Amino acid sequence: MSAAQMTLLALVGVISGAANAIAGGGSLIVFPALLAVGLPPLDANVTNSIAQWPSYFGATVGQRADLQGQAARLRLVVPLAAAGAFTGAVLLLVLSSAVFDTVVPVLVLAASALMALQPRITHWTGDPQPGDPDRTVALGLSVFVATLYGGYFGGALGIIMMALLAVTANDTLRRLNAVKVALSMVAATAALAVFALGAPVHWGWVAVIGPATLVGGYAGAKIAQRMHAAVLRWSVVVLGVAVGAYLVVT
Repeated sequence: MSAAQMTLLALVGVISGAANAIAGGGSLIVFPALLAVGLPPLDANVTNSIAQWPSYFGATVGQRADLQGQAARLRLVVPLAAAGAFTGAVLLLVLSSAVFDTVVPVLVLAASALMALQPRITHWTGDPQPGDPDRTVALGLSVFVATLYGGYFGGALGIIMMALLAVTANDTLRRLNAVKVALSMVAATAALAVFALGAPVHWGWVAVIGPATLVGGYAGAKIAQRMHAAVLRWSVVVLGVAVGAYLVVT
């Protein structure tokens, strides 16, 4: 582990943490960097998943004010997020990744389109306002499926999660972004419990990247709190399209 490699991955970690807080997809910034320093794909995937946890913690702390008044929603989705991510992490260790290699770009691009169309979808469903009841069944199912994917791969989980929350939960995008990072932290915690026991985690790289993602996550959360809803929405869309295109060509 050279000084240049440590500096590169620390810098990448800060950028990744900020991206996770603002739009999602930060793990896809760290993943290729870990491959570049010589880690095999499975090792890079699980090491990346654990190294991202501090970014979600930092972002959750940074946006904790936006979680106020959402206790009922969180009571529904937190257990589902934990169950989904735990299941996905177990599947990663026992199944081939070939299927997910094929569907991940499709999922990311579809989520980006869903986010772009969110205002129109809201209009089609009767223009519900913040504070109106959520689509509870759709919300719970969406969170479970998203975190199942997140436990398995994790790349662009925030983009997918944000898009699904935007069309199943009736609240401002700023408050839903806070839910997104909190659920990402729950999912990362569940996956960590699996990977720490049975996966090839490179803890030295986690020690370098993790603190950097914490700093980036907290800073990104503060930026997200000041962003207009339209800017936040299109940040998710643009990053999602870029990530989806990257996954298609790699």
